[in-house]
Amino acid sequence: MLASVHSASVVGVEAHPVLVEVDVARGLPAWSIVGLASNAVKEARERVSAALVNSGFEVPGRRLTVLLSPADQVKTGTAFDLPIALAVLAASGQLPMECVEGLCVAGELGLDGTVRPIRGALSMARLVQQRGFRALVLPEANGGEAALASGATLAGASSLAALVGQLRVGRLERPTVLPGEAGPLDDGLDLADVAGQGTAKRALEIAAAGAHNLLLEGPPGAGKTMLARRLPGILPPLTSDEHLEVVAIHSIGGVLPAGSIPGRVPPFRAPHHTISQAGLIGGGSGPRPGEVSLAHRGVLFLDELLELPRYVLDAMRQPLEDGRVVIARAAQAVAFPARFMLVAATNPCPCGRAGTAGSSCTCGVNDIARYRARLSGPLADRLDLRVTVAPVALSLMQSGGGEGSAEVRSRVVAARDRQRDRYRAMPGVHANAQAHVRTLRAAPGIEPDAHDWLVTAADRLRLSARGYARVLRVARTIADLDGVPQVGRDAVAEALRFRGEI
Repeated sequence: MLASVHSASVVGVEAHPVLVEVDVARGLPAWSIVGLASNAVKEARERVSAALVNSGFEVPGRRLTVLLSPADQVKTGTAFDLPIALAVLAASGQLPMECVEGLCVAGELGLDGTVRPIRGALSMARLVQQRGFRALVLPEANGGEAALASGATLAGASSLAALVGQLRVGRLERPTVLPGEAGPLDDGLDLADVAGQGTAKRALEIAAAGAHNLLLEGPPGAGKTMLARRLPGILPPLTSDEHLEVVAIHSIGGVLPAGSIPGRVPPFRAPHHTISQAGLIGGGSGPRPGEVSLAHRGVLFLDELLELPRYVLDAMRQPLEDGRVVIARAAQAVAFPARFMLVAATNPCPCGRAGTAGSSCTCGVNDIARYRARLSGPLADRLDLRVTVAPVALSLMQSGGGEGSAEVRSRVVAARDRQRDRYRAMPGVHANAQAHVRTLRAAPGIEPDAHDWLVTAADRLRLSARGYARVLRVARTIADLDGVPQVGRDAVAEALRFRGEI
């Protein structure tokens, strides 16, 4: 007999329909899974066989052929276990075929028949919503994530036996795990904890207001990491669409704990400096998103920037410009969104004490030159703001840090609101960092004398065309923070100061 069950496969951040067909034919007992299935998918025969037996069903003692269609699309992951099991039951006459018609099914099976969480449930729920399936049957633990796709009918499965019982009586139960409330914006890390560092705090505010890239340089213990980790606390909360994007990517990347939904605080990713290129950009046999995609709509913090290999750092150049990363393989090319803010921290030299008052640097001139050369010119050109973070005297640390994150965030949110209104008709542009120079110069963009002064300064400082554009974008953000419609000379001067070479 022949039976089929609809399922889905996630490629990149999008789910694509897959038809699982099972044919039970005469012959010696054997399983054959075809359709460009990965090793994890082929191993489903052992998981499904054990789950069927331990759930009280029979495994047909015949030849079983499982086809995952379309056969020219690579299938990965363990989400095909549950649809294969249902198709086997239908093909062997243990479950009426009409019970699974119109359903899209996904889930991993344990050997005892329990249904375990999968990756990409939100993307699958979106597919069900678009294609008009009767319902999406998925693991109970993925219910909260999938419920974020409003309009998709969901059914939760805790075990294979329980699901088959529901299908036989025609009454599917909705998942009991629902999306939780959005978490608070305050994560306990307040900007007021940072004593002094007025210039660095100002740069942090500008970076947050315009989604600009930031480089912090200073000796160990000066507060670079402390500052960077307080950046999410001054960023505006994610919009509904941005929140869905972030949850979908984190689910596919496997960093979303089962049964939990993150709040609308922008993501903050801080990988170790020993990370590989595939870990940073994405890749693997899947392929799966890297840190640049997991930081989408948020912050990617690279501490000890110059300890990373230069080829790993340079791999970020295109994602920083395009806001997406394309991973090409022989069988397919997968695109992941990567619109993130890069915040980097580095020491001034290998020993970390160059230029620090009262400290003796043990590095030679050539050592410092080689160390700084790890940051290529093209990547350095993409860093909008550069700040030297000097050590703070212990006496100053006892006196408090000034403004808190809530006060700064209110100004950042107001500046972002102005930018959203300005770029409302421009798809993909949400902040000044993505705006086109032509848009920034259009009336009432920049005062004529301020622009002439910027061009003269760019020529004198030998800024590249990209450098000129990034200074203009930072100046526009400064004007937005000040609440003025036109970019003036003061905003340009401050942007140029932050552009200065460290």
